[in-house]
Amino acid sequence: MMFNSNKINKTSLNSSSIIIYFFIFLWVFLAAFPFIWTFWGSFKVELDFFSIANWTNAITGENTKQTYGSPFTFVGYHGAWVQEEFWKAFINTSLVCFFVVFTSLTIGTLGAYALSRSNYKYTFWLLIMALIFRSMPPITLVAGYLPPFFEWNLWGTLPTTIIVLVSINQPFTLWMLHSFFQNIPKELDESAKVDGCSQYKAFGYVIVPVMWPGIITTGLFSFLLAYNDFAVTAMLLSDENRTMVPQIAAFLGTTYTEGNVMFAVAAVVSATVPLFILIMFFQTKIVSGLTQGAVKG
Repeated sequence: MMFNSNKINKTSLNSSSIIIYFFIFLWVFLAAFPFIWTFWGSFKVELDFFSIANWTNAITGENTKQTYGSPFTFVGYHGAWVQEEFWKAFINTSLVCFFVVFTSLTIGTLGAYALSRSNYKYTFWLLIMALIFRSMPPITLVAGYLPPFFEWNLWGTLPTTIIVLVSINQPFTLWMLHSFFQNIPKELDESAKVDGCSQYKAFGYVIVPVMWPGIITTGLFSFLLAYNDFAVTAMLLSDENRTMVPQIAAFLGTTYTEGNVMFAVAAVVSATVPLFILIMFFQTKIVSGLTQGAVKG
């Protein structure tokens, strides 16, 4: 009887594992399918990827093969990056993201550390004010920046957009870093001071190394805000200074008149791949930062 009971339990466990793995596979497939399909289709011509007669043409590339002698072509990428100069949007995005992340982390790290070590009651209200500011729709904040930008002839440039994105992102950065600093015992600061460190050296040599996973996690979220933003960058940047997301929207807006729909598809893939690589590269730091609870010194 004991043998039969163990056998039944193992069979039940195997069945449960199969069901769990099936649903995990199904979820991953459904989540990844749109990007995989778009990535595959970016190497086809429009008649294949948007085929009405036979959807399998998007897989086999019949029209692509007839036109270019191969089921795959880089015409969409060439058109987007060279003909439409998508590389300019890539450079603009890189500059905006770098300065937004650098500025947000610099101000946020110093401010969050100071607030986490402060014993004054106004600290709580400063954080509440920051939270209220962050909860406001970004588009309402942009409207307030537009009059002075137009009056001072600053509209359409990258620095003004960076300033606005930093101001929108800073409350979130402050809150997130503050929660990480709260989990670091104040005894670490005191121990460093006993060893002869000043407050600044204790922060730089003791606290920041411990906080590194949290800083990377916060920096990644700041990067994603600037990288994926559409409303702010579309309103504040001129055509020649567009970042990638508004530029992709511009491609989509001209597909029916200029026939460059595959340029937009290639641009979407080009904008998505760096995010995928970034997440895979920093995944351990992200998980460490998000699950960081208590730090023992």
